[in-house]
Amino acid sequence: CGVILNLTWWVISVIKVEGMHCPLCTTAVKKAIKDLDGIEKVSAILNTKEVTVTYSEKTTLNQILDAIKTTSYTGVEISTIKE
Repeated sequence: CGVILNLTWWVISVIKVEGMHCPLCTTAVKKAIKDLDGIEKVSAILNTKEVTVTYSEKTTLNQILDAIKTTSYTGVEISTIKE
């Protein structure tokens, strides 16, 4: 009898999103990211123009950056760690 473990590794990326200037901007960016598969958590800080995304390895950083582009903003990776 074997035990199957479902291990999910989380990736946390901090992304600078230039141009976000109001709460509607952060809402649009967060929604675009949350619509991707494998997203666990998204938070945005307007005054630093940073978005922090926690996601599984089903999702790639490029997919997140592409999702941000759909909102007419450009994201630039600040840091990424795996947990």
